Amino acid sequence: MPKGSPELTASRREEIINACEKLYENMSFKEITIKEIGAVTSFTRTSIYNYFQTKEEIFLALMQREYEQWAEELSAVSVRNNAMSAEDFADAIAISLEKRAQLLKLLAMNHYDMEENSREERLTDFKAAYGASLDAMRACVSKFFPDVNTESFIFVFFPFLFGVYPYAVATEKQLTAMREAKLDFKMHSIYEMIYSCVMQLLGGKK
Repeated sequence: MPKGSPELTASRREEIINACEKLYENMSFKEITIKEIGAVTSFTRTSIYNYFQTKEEIFLALMQREYEQWAEELSAVSVRNNAMSAEDFADAIAISLEKRAQLLKLLAMNHYDMEENSREERLTDFKAAYGASLDAMRACVSKFFPDVNTESFIFVFFPFLFGVYPYAVATEKQLTAMREAKLDFKMHSIYEMIYSCVMQLLGGKK
C-alpha cells in the first residue's frame, strides 16, 4: 500500500471501483482488464496495483460495496417501520433489489474464480459485508414476521438471488437464440421475481 493519508487511499480505491463499475455497464467481465480500468482513472495503470493486485479484487470490492449499501437499506426498512404486511415487505425488498441490478449482475458471475484470485484480507472484507446483509435481512424477518422461520427464509432467498439477473435481463443475441430454439420462455422483471419469491417464503400469495 502506498504512503499517503487514509483519505487519499480511500479516494483512490473508490475511483478504481467506480471505473470498473462504469466499464461493466457495457463490457463483460472477461473483456475488462486492469489496463482498461487504468485508462479511465486519473492516475497511471501501474498505480492500481498499489490498491488491488488482481482484476478479481476490484470486482470483489465492487460487490462488497453493493452489499454494504443494500444492508444499509434493509436496516433502514427495519428502523422506519414498527410492523409490515407481507405485501409491503415484499414490495420494499423488491424495490431495494430493483435498484441494485448491479449486485444481481455480479451475483450471476463465477464467485469461485473471483474469490480464489483475491487476497485473504480482501475476501474477509467482502464476507463481512455479505454477512451484514444477512444480519440485516434476519433482523427484518424476525421483527415483522416472528412466526416465519428466519433461517429457512435466508437459506432459500439468498441463493435465489444468484439466478435473478439472467431471468430478468437478456441480450438481443440471447433473445434471438431463444426464439429460434422455439423456447417457451417469458422474461420477468427483477421486481416481479423478488416480490413473488418473498411472498411465497412468507406464506402469502404470489
